[in-house]
Amino acid sequence: MLKYLLEKEFKQFIRNRFLPRLVIAMPFIATLIFPLVANFDVKDIRISIIDHDHSSYSHQLIEKIKSSGYFVLQEMLNNDQQGIQNIEEKNTDIIIEIPSNFEKSLINNRQNIKVLFIVNAVNGIRGGLGSGYLSQIINSFSNQLKPQAVDQKQGIELVANYWYNPTLAYPIYMIPAIMIMVLSMISGFLPALNIVGEKQNGTMEQINVTPIKKSTFILSKLIPYWVVGLLVLTVCMIVSVFVYNLYPQGSLFTLYLFVGVFILGYSGFGLVISNYATTVQQAMFMMFFFVITFVFMSGLYTPIENMPLWAQYLSDISPLKYMMSSMRGIYLKGSSLMDLKSEFLSLVIIALFFNLWAVLSYQKKTS
Repeated sequence: MLKYLLEKEFKQFIRNRFLPRLVIAMPFIATLIFPLVANFDVKDIRISIIDHDHSSYSHQLIEKIKSSGYFVLQEMLNNDQQGIQNIEEKNTDIIIEIPSNFEKSLINNRQNIKVLFIVNAVNGIRGGLGSGYLSQIINSFSNQLKPQAVDQKQGIELVANYWYNPTLAYPIYMIPAIMIMVLSMISGFLPALNIVGEKQNGTMEQINVTPIKKSTFILSKLIPYWVVGLLVLTVCMIVSVFVYNLYPQGSLFTLYLFVGVFILGYSGFGLVISNYATTVQQAMFMMFFFVITFVFMSGLYTPIENMPLWAQYLSDISPLKYMMSSMRGIYLKGSSLMDLKSEFLSLVIIALFFNLWAVLSYQKKTS
């Protein structure tokens, strides 16, 4: 019975002119483009400068800011009112005001030199990082002007060693997460629309009069999307290798094992939605709501540790939370199954829970 049901599902999927193309095109385009546009690196920050000193030191500082690669000098201003007007008109992001005694204070080694920042903080990330970059540049400039120590052997040298992402490239950090995002869309929405679509087409009535067990029927719905999900992962991996030169550092077996369990759990959740929905529109809106909720609770955009305590507890029911950390661990750190045993156990429990719910919530009745 399972064999014939699977044959029906695969034929129904292949005969659909849209879905096979979606399964190939969506992961390909998402992995190719999204890591480049979903980039929180802040560059080309527009800056205007008010230089009251007009000295050689203030000129050196301005040149250092311009050559940092983070800032684009909009214009040199004469007073604060011009700067505030530029911020209100959204012509600049940061105003820096160099005091009139800047060079003299540096030469005399005074400690109370005040350089004023006026930051447009409507975009908090851009404003915060921009002011942070400026602080680092000014501190570096100040240290360069300090006289050298008598004994050059004394002092502290800081050497940074960045593990797992040596170049601090943001796409490398985002690619594993984007893979899981694509998988959640495919393995969540397609099962959610499957049963309710057959209800509207009338084919469910024909299936319900046959002696098919509920567990067999749900399994026949899970297996095709499990295969599709693994195919989606393979397409994403191929694009990441040839476009971004990113290879999984961990075992491929561990990677596919985690993804396989995740797909079963997420597809089971989609079938639960499909069992309760009466129209395709209902299923789409219900699934969209839960996908958005799971995404924001997964730690993709903000660390889970930064969330309120109630949100941290709520995130425990999100399969994306465990899959995001596992995917990044396997792909970037080379984590093994034993390193991620708690995440794997959580994914298994979630998969069993949702699939059992899908079997119990499926109403085998005829109208």
